[in-house]
Amino acid sequence: MQYLIKFFFVVLPFSLFAQSPKIVQKPITWNQERIQLSLDYLKNRHGLNQSAPTIQPKMVVVHWTANNSVKATFNTFNPVKLPGRPELTKASALNVSSQYVIDRDGTIYQFLPDTVFARHTIGLNYCAIGIENIGSRQNPLTDAQLKANEELIRCLSKMYPIEYVIGHHEYQRFKKTALWKETDPKYITGKDDPGDKFMQRLRKYLADLKLSKIP
Repeated sequence: MQYLIKFFFVVLPFSLFAQSPKIVQKPITWNQERIQLSLDYLKNRHGLNQSAPTIQPKMVVVHWTANNSVKATFNTFNPVKLPGRPELTKASALNVSSQYVIDRDGTIYQFLPDTVFARHTIGLNYCAIGIENIGSRQNPLTDAQLKANEELIRCLSKMYPIEYVIGHHEYQRFKKTALWKETDPKYITGKDDPGDKFMQRLRKYLADLKLSKIP
């Protein structure tokens, strides 16, 4: 377990792997308790017995935060345990989080290393890198965020075999695929972020990557 904590700080700087886009490091709490809760989640929710809370990225899931700042998002994700939200705590006490957060001006923040487990998408956490965007239905995502998502995903696709880029609202379309791993078929939440319009624009800009169509 000590190795895992050291591993976190060794792999954290994104600049070791890519020169652009610029990534601002803003790590959330990663301690022994979060490690164990992540391992428990992988086992109990995804049916995976692992010695380390890591993922092998095969997809990127794009979200919006439903709040208005990186600070608020950090304060939400930083606690190890999930406060409130009984629809989620019944499945696990592990707090939600994401590897990346993109501010409305396009600034990219990294909260967790790419291959460290984060709880952000039911059934797919074990293979998905999460990108949160500051925004909501009332505050649609910006052109600067669209560009930043494109640049970040291009970088990620050079390092990992990314097959899919999906919106959070599309995650249930994988329920009947081999990628879906959720032990409780009734554990589902409704999502509408970031919406079809944003994902259509993002996929248009990523067309040359030849990503797979979602089911």
